[in-house]
Amino acid sequence: MGKSKKASKDDKNKSKDDSTLIKESDDRPEYEVLITQVNAIAKPLATKKLTKKLYKTVKKGAKTKHVRRGVKEVVKALRKDEKGIVIIAGDISPIDVIAHVPILCEEKGLPYVYVPAKIDLGLSSMTKRPTSVVLVKPDKDYQDSYDECKSSIMTLPTTV
Repeated sequence: MGKSKKASKDDKNKSKDDSTLIKESDDRPEYEVLITQVNAIAKPLATKKLTKKLYKTVKKGAKTKHVRRGVKEVVKALRKDEKGIVIIAGDISPIDVIAHVPILCEEKGLPYVYVPAKIDLGLSSMTKRPTSVVLVKPDKDYQDSYDECKSSIMTLPTTV
């Protein structure tokens, strides 16, 4: 036979409660797991601590609208000589999509760094979509964290 109206309401409330519990307990994989999935060209790769700082800086930049997201937009900004930090996701497939971005950064003298996950980069840049590349421009609102990230990136070992 059918469920009573009260029983169906209880099921709806239960499913809402379950979904909120799932969202709260559904955490992203650890840094150590994510770095196993990065591409071979993802060097210099940010450390766990630097990755968190970069995500916070990107989030602050996104709030003040001082970020460029995506390959097309970042390459356009680089060609127009915009200054900032370039953050590239290390788990992009195929690699050819982002392979030219580090070369452009080196030609323009901009610091760049790889982070392990495009999903986390997208979330920190305030979008629902995974983002492959982000350019964070300097601003007085978050200048301290920007300078700290930039100096940390400069100290990372690069491979030739």
